[in-house]
Amino acid sequence: MERLLVLVRHGQSEWNLKNLFTGWRDPDLTERGVAEARAAGTALRRDGYGFDAAFTSELVRAQRTCSLILEEMGLQGIPVARDRALNERDYGDLVGLNKDDARARWGEAQVHAWRRSYDVRPPGGESLKDTAARVLPCYITAILPRVMAGERVLVAAHGNSLRALVMVLDRLGEDSVPDLQIKTGVPLVYRLNADTTVASKTVLARDGDGA
Repeated sequence: MERLLVLVRHGQSEWNLKNLFTGWRDPDLTERGVAEARAAGTALRRDGYGFDAAFTSELVRAQRTCSLILEEMGLQGIPVARDRALNERDYGDLVGLNKDDARARWGEAQVHAWRRSYDVRPPGGESLKDTAARVLPCYITAILPRVMAGERVLVAAHGNSLRALVMVLDRLGEDSVPDLQIKTGVPLVYRLNADTTVASKTVLARDGDGA
């Protein structure tokens, strides 16, 4: 029984490129983002992985990343579930603002707290703690049972929804959160034990990554 769980943050989006707070806004992938997603699929196929099911958010950048990965793997026919619980965190009043402009207005320390801390909410938005409160029930009720039944599961989502999940899988404390970053288009490959704990974790190198 494989109990395989692979997490992938979407490829670079148009608003990532423009350095804007994105949240629940719905920009598409850039050309680089498409290439990152395809490279993730190629790397997964190269290393012999396969999937029985996939989960993604209700936002197009994650959905397209999921689709491109599965296309590269020849797995377009597997079931893909979309769930709002896997959406990026809501950045509230910061959405659409340039991150450098926000730093100039509110200061580096305040913007860093909004972006990287565990329980500090941006104005009108969600903290990572709030995001975890919707991501984890989705994981426990929808994703984990399929993994524990021996299915191979792909989750294509977002930086913060995946940070919330990685915190639990890697058993990280709140003090580790500011340093926890999820790179675009880089698969995180987990194999779980029978008690749902992590047996192994691999950060999968894509061709051209130099590792």
